[in-house]
Amino acid sequence: MVYGVVRSFQAALKYRGGWRGLLEHMYTNGDYPFKFGTYMGHDAAGNRYYENRVDYPFGQHRWVEPGDIHNFDSASIPPEWHGWMTSMNDAPPNSESDYITTRGQEIIPIEKSDVPADGKSVVGHQEPIMNFHHLHNQSTVRSRGWGIGNPIVGLPPGAKDAYYTQPGSPYNEGSIRKRVNIGDLDAAKGGGRPYKSEKWADRLRTVEEREKLEMNKMEIVKGAIERERAVAAKRKAAMASRGSGTVAAV
Repeated sequence: MVYGVVRSFQAALKYRGGWRGLLEHMYTNGDYPFKFGTYMGHDAAGNRYYENRVDYPFGQHRWVEPGDIHNFDSASIPPEWHGWMTSMNDAPPNSESDYITTRGQEIIPIEKSDVPADGKSVVGHQEPIMNFHHLHNQSTVRSRGWGIGNPIVGLPPGAKDAYYTQPGSPYNEGSIRKRVNIGDLDAAKGGGRPYKSEKWADRLRTVEEREKLEMNKMEIVKGAIERERAVAAKRKAAMASRGSGTVAAV
């Protein structure tokens, strides 16, 4: 028994690359006797996946060794590897590229797709992904405001969102109407404050400019009132010059 334990330790030390790797394995997996298996791949978070169908029963023949040993739970496993871990898939995710290539050659497209596939099949297409802290839902990789980015998922200001948008979507670049300006508040100075509507222009004006504009409006209103009063006075004088009139006898 002692000889078997010693041999197991020796094999584990060699397999794990030294005491540090062995102790890390014991800390994360809590396995003894130590598990030995075939390295199947890793994910973006650094989690390493192993398989051994010979020495372990079904359900224990696949396991993961976390990349971050201090902050790991089952949610840290991405969906594609979760399917393999639970034996929903026989092939690991790193062999999906061969499957996608094979299936892409068999597909006969009926309609032309807008996806930029560079002449290849659009099966498995994904937009370029930013540093999104291993989030699996790409729809969260979007700016929190126009052009300000999203520091939570690592999207810098001005960067494009990381998910595909269909033609006609207001978030699709091809569907965004170009801005058309109707004037410039600094046109006399060579430009600098263009606006596309009167409401937009009002937001660009300074407090002094708004006060001056209000005064001009008041002057226009006063002038209109004075003109109306003059017209009313002339009408009243004309009626007085004609007399009050007579009533025809019946």
